[in-house]
Amino acid sequence: MEDEKDNPPSSKPSLRWGILRKAFLSGNNSSHTDSTTTSEMGEKLKLISRKTGQGFNLIKSQLINNNKITSTLEEPQLGDKSNDIYVSYTLPLDTAPTLIMSQRVENHVNLNDFEICNKYNIDNTGLVCNWPSEDVLAYFCLTHADIFRSKRVIELGAGYGLAGLVIAAATDVSEVVISDGNPQVVDYIQRNISANSAAFADTKVKSMILHWNQEQVPEVLHTFDIIVASDCTFFKEFHEGLAKTVRSLLKSSKDSEAIFLSPKRGNSLDKFLEKVDEIGMHYSITESYDKEVWQHHQKFLHGDDSWPNYEKDHSYPLLVRITF
Repeated sequence: MEDEKDNPPSSKPSLRWGILRKAFLSGNNSSHTDSTTTSEMGEKLKLISRKTGQGFNLIKSQLINNNKITSTLEEPQLGDKSNDIYVSYTLPLDTAPTLIMSQRVENHVNLNDFEICNKYNIDNTGLVCNWPSEDVLAYFCLTHADIFRSKRVIELGAGYGLAGLVIAAATDVSEVVISDGNPQVVDYIQRNISANSAAFADTKVKSMILHWNQEQVPEVLHTFDIIVASDCTFFKEFHEGLAKTVRSLLKSSKDSEAIFLSPKRGNSLDKFLEKVDEIGMHYSITESYDKEVWQHHQKFLHGDDSWPNYEKDHSYPLLVRITF
């Protein structure tokens, strides 16, 4: 048996993504995907995501009829919308609006996803599902709305952009930029921004392709008061780039900060924080930061069968705050 130190838990999901990407690309060189191959890849993806409906569900969501909503959403620029679903998210505040979001059917992949991953040296986890940590981040931002007042905010690795959209719709923020390194994901983000533009009042909201391992354009350097991100410390090969991106985007002020909600995932979070320390930034970690989130966590730990494969290490997001 292999030593667990040689294959720590956090390395296994990354390894599966790599194997899956290589298998998909080497097994099909045509411009279309064999339906059997797609089904097999979908089954493998289930090993590294979580089953539909499992999560903290702090922001209630409901699948809505495609025919009633497609007219309000822009056509996708990359790929097609045949595997899209439309979900309404009801924010748990009396004055907050319901957000409508376009996203993929969970665990669906196709050949084009991995071709884009290889081309841009990115992952496609943002297309798999709305991850549980994103739900927790969005809820945390709702319950701490005051910290965003008149601030300029960017969400990193946003996936479909739930947290960024919540900040834009339910706080008095000045501007929100919702970013991801995957152009397919940013296409969804922009469609979701356009679909919910009436909810943003005077807040400026835009999408951005932002890759952590590339130099950032001068226009965004040291211009953000707050960075938010969820479950973005998953891939160790991006740790250094992510830490440097945080430092380069935040304003050089004692009041600026990055707010991460991230599970430990073996030693992955610890390794990222080592990079944060190496570039001269400071951080704090809080395990119990919200009563509601903590109650859900305890419930899942002690036998609630709505999330039967719940593991603290891989499922519960810790609150990490990074400052200068």
